[in-house]
Amino acid sequence: MKALITAGGHGTRLRPITHTKNKHLIPIANRTMLSYALEFAAEAGITEAGIIVNQGDTEIEGEFGSGSDLGLKITYIPQEAPLGLAHVVKIAQPFIGDENFIFYLGDNILVGGIRKFIDEFESNGSNCHLVLSKVSDPERFGVPEIEGDKIIGVEEKPTEPKSSFAVTGIYLYDSSIFEAVNNIEPSARGELEISDAHQYLLDNGRNVTFSEITGWWKDTGKASDLLEANRLVLDNLQEERNGTIENSNVTGRVSIGEGSKVIGSTIRGPAILGKDVVVENAYIGPHTAIADGCRIIGSELEYSILMERTSIIDVQTRIESSLIGYDAEVIRGSAKPKSHRLLIGDQSRIQIS
Repeated sequence: MKALITAGGHGTRLRPITHTKNKHLIPIANRTMLSYALEFAAEAGITEAGIIVNQGDTEIEGEFGSGSDLGLKITYIPQEAPLGLAHVVKIAQPFIGDENFIFYLGDNILVGGIRKFIDEFESNGSNCHLVLSKVSDPERFGVPEIEGDKIIGVEEKPTEPKSSFAVTGIYLYDSSIFEAVNNIEPSARGELEISDAHQYLLDNGRNVTFSEITGWWKDTGKASDLLEANRLVLDNLQEERNGTIENSNVTGRVSIGEGSKVIGSTIRGPAILGKDVVVENAYIGPHTAIADGCRIIGSELEYSILMERTSIIDVQTRIESSLIGYDAEVIRGSAKPKSHRLLIGDQSRIQIS
């Protein structure tokens, strides 16, 4: 079995960060989002993975290379334009060949890996196996219609969902999926919809089975989703304390990277600090991930993600529920008269109290 993993698109709902960074490389608990998908594939015994990337994008390949560090052989497959998930499958046919494969959307995060879904797909002798999760807003997703223990229909982003389940971004297929994606027509939005491919399989008598995720799953399309995924991952944090702690109160599961210093501060886990981080006279609250090279001095931070080399210095109001990009600075000014001085990129979001 091979893995096909998406890492394309433009991440419009995560701008301005995605103006300069592929969203699949945004960190969750200080690891890139895409690394979770690749690790799940390797843990499941898969040795070959194809990654769908935007035409001309070398950022993903620069991060993961050949995949040998993960125990994988990675092939990078460019997609000229975002023409739908069924189009992704279609252009991957030369890579997949006649093998069974798992199709994993790289911005999905879940607990427990994918081995159990592969086992169910194989034991059921399925042509297609969909992984479902109950959600409060199924109209955002592909939604299955279920009778008993069988899927009888699938609809993409319906205005009146026929179940409370979402088809998550985890699918398993045999080669019959290529017949489907080569026989459907573009939708009204001009894309080849994967839900239409699933409906084609159902209409043509193929065996479409499903599993329900019993733990947690997040589609990290929005900043709030990233923060929630970060919280869920940190709830299972394996702590390591390799830095130095001086005159500080550190409680709960807190991981501190090499070269990091915590001085005169309070940290309440779960929280993770990368390498060469400085936390001085500060408060770090639960569910916070701080990447390498950051400085948090004289400030309070909680339920947030800080990317590499970010500085937060002498900010008087606690920062929370925030996603702060690479090499950013949030600093209290001392000049008179007092004022806010902002250098803000396109589509930024700032709330000041």
